[in-house]
Amino acid sequence: MDQELVMRARVQLLGANRRVVGGVEGLRIYRLLTRVEPEVYGSKLAYVLVEASASALVRELPEQRLALLDEAVAVASALDNANPYRAKVLAKAFAARRELEGPRPHGI
Repeated sequence: MDQELVMRARVQLLGANRRVVGGVEGLRIYRLLTRVEPEVYGSKLAYVLVEASASALVRELPEQRLALLDEAVAVASALDNANPYRAKVLAKAFAARRELEGPRPHGI
């Protein structure tokens, strides 16, 4: 892992002065930092992935939306059970995925 990239990502987070950085910038930052410190940044990555799946950029692209949500589920699932944000972001990712898939017929 390139430590300079990690340092730049951390500086961008500090400069953003927001609790969670969203959009393409947030995806880039949290994807990088989650590889270094998954328990610290994984929940934020999962959150931003779910938010990105509802963005105007992919609203009409169900395969891309599903890929973002699958990534969110994978990231959230990988968090330790003791992580205080794991259950919340995992539930949010599953709910968004169910919404994308639409209603299921009864009995299936």
